[in-house]
Amino acid sequence: MEFGVVTQTNPPAARTLALARRAEEHNFDYFWTYDSHILWQEPYVLYSLILDQTTRIKVGPMVTNPATRDWTVTASTYATLNHHFGNRTICGIGRGDSAVRVMNGKPVTLKDFRRAIEVIKELANSRSAEINEATIRFPWSTGSQLDVWVAAYGPRALTIAGETGDGFILQCGDVEIAEWMITTVREAAANVGRNPDDIAFCVAAPFYITDGSEEHRRHAIEQCRWFGGMVGNHVADIVTRYGTDSAVPKALTDYIAGREGYDYNEHGRAGNSHVDFVPDEIVERFCMIGTAAEHEEKLRRLQAIGMTQFAGYLAHDNKEETLRVYGETVIPAFAEQIQAKS
Repeated sequence: MEFGVVTQTNPPAARTLALARRAEEHNFDYFWTYDSHILWQEPYVLYSLILDQTTRIKVGPMVTNPATRDWTVTASTYATLNHHFGNRTICGIGRGDSAVRVMNGKPVTLKDFRRAIEVIKELANSRSAEINEATIRFPWSTGSQLDVWVAAYGPRALTIAGETGDGFILQCGDVEIAEWMITTVREAAANVGRNPDDIAFCVAAPFYITDGSEEHRRHAIEQCRWFGGMVGNHVADIVTRYGTDSAVPKALTDYIAGREGYDYNEHGRAGNSHVDFVPDEIVERFCMIGTAAEHEEKLRRLQAIGMTQFAGYLAHDNKEETLRVYGETVIPAFAEQIQAKS
């Protein structure tokens, strides 16, 4: 199984670069960042710096969107990074949340979402794509390799993930919800003749290592409560579109009944002032909170239902310690054991 880290690109950039180097030192495979150009610094600028200062880790957004960025520019950016740094990028993509909503915009349509995935994938993999009745290709790009992983919650977006994505990103660590969504994506892939086993399944959620005490656990829950508010934005869209009696698990939709609004000025930030509606139970279900042993137990449950990567959000006050414990304890528990002598 692979492991990733998800961070915000808050200034100073040196702090983000330091976290990326630390993640690589602790054997994480991916370093993901937010992509919300108004709320945080421009991630693609930082990717070039991170790739220059590391040797192995892959970088990419969790997630970019087709609304604020021209599709061909996005593809060109990846192809350029791959040309200089050797195919160490990954593209997570969704329909658009904070990057568009902070400007009172809306997510792209499902039709445009599907089309954007196809165009970005083809161009960034040094192939041609049809755009505005023209066949377009980067003449300077050869050998670029980019996987596009689709972030989705609703049934129709999940279908697009199964039909088009190299991977699926679920931003929620609840085992019940993950099982339904992974199954839905796998079925969508099989329905169009794809091998579901060829799709990567990434579960992303805040991860916080505690010392085992109840006091520290309570603190961790408060540090991670913001995540239920962020997920609630997507859930609210699902409820608006499909109602409360859709196939989406009640564990995902019921808790937003008390949601009254959302302030994107505090998006993704620990201790924000508009997530009181998120109960403790949801925080613990959606996030990865506890001792190293508790993390490993939940990760194995997620792995058993198909998760191939866990990506942990570092939007809390325990960044270095969480990275250290994962690097020294959790990640080795999932590594292949090779004997020096047999």
